[in-house]
Amino acid sequence: MDSAKVSGMLGLAARAGKIASGEFSTEKMVKSHRAYLVIVAEDASENTKKMFRNMCAHYKVPFYYFSDKETLGHMIGREMRTSVAIIEEGFARAVERQLNQGDNNGGNEHGE
Repeated sequence: MDSAKVSGMLGLAARAGKIASGEFSTEKMVKSHRAYLVIVAEDASENTKKMFRNMCAHYKVPFYYFSDKETLGHMIGREMRTSVAIIEEGFARAVERQLNQGDNNGGNEHGE
């Protein structure tokens, strides 16, 4: 996985308004079937990780652990963020391809 490319794509998606960030917004997008991909920081609490893992499995949304809270927030031009949801299918597929590239499991979980 090329974290620089993932970072660039997340930043582009954020500037295009195709990202929901933070636990509440991410949860809202998943439950309203608007999220195409969810990314949770690797240093999130175990309860948060479990909540998103179960929710994404239930709603069949691809789910990945990536980076840490501070870096994840920085990638989208915000402060620390525990989770982000990509709400546009094209951006979601492009980011998912990068997350899967050269890494068979990449610390990911799939909700499919």
